[in-house]
Amino acid sequence: MRKNVIKGALASVFVIATLAFTSIAKKIDVKESKVTWEGEKVTGSHEGTIDLKSGYLNVEGDKILGGEFVIDMTSLQSTDLEGEYKTKLEGHLKSDDFFGVAKHPEAKLVITTASKKSDETYGIVGDLTIKGITNPVTFDMNYDGKSASADLTIDRTKYEVRYGSGSFFDNLGDKTIYDEFKIAVDLKF
Repeated sequence: MRKNVIKGALASVFVIATLAFTSIAKKIDVKESKVTWEGEKVTGSHEGTIDLKSGYLNVEGDKILGGEFVIDMTSLQSTDLEGEYKTKLEGHLKSDDFFGVAKHPEAKLVITTASKKSDETYGIVGDLTIKGITNPVTFDMNYDGKSASADLTIDRTKYEVRYGSGSFFDNLGDKTIYDEFKIAVDLKF
């Protein structure tokens, strides 16, 4: 009888310890979440949206442990143009000159570490994959348990997106497109 009580007590301690240190995958609501982009060139800028296909944050209590987000590159849209110009820009951005969406319909961000900086701000380190090429990224993310937001600046040339880049081509003049583009993410859970 005493052995059974000890075994039961040890099993209870193990279960409680396991539950206390178990992370939860919080899935994002892809319909309510929003990702916007902005790219700049010498003569102006363009902006638009892109959809998330799926995503989650691994959390333990109120602490972010990691996560993964898949971006649907085929959904890339311009919001600052209309008609023929909108269609041309979207087609060009989806072409091999830029993101090669036919061969690479998804991009992915995997959060590898998250360090709490303040009550709702985390320093994030992750791996971003675009066109099958993965590079590390760092950014701050605000997270309150129900939503998360972040602003990322990405050097497109690290992902073999070099069209119109003054870093790789001479004499582009006012046709130069800056290497960095910005992404603003607003996630809902």
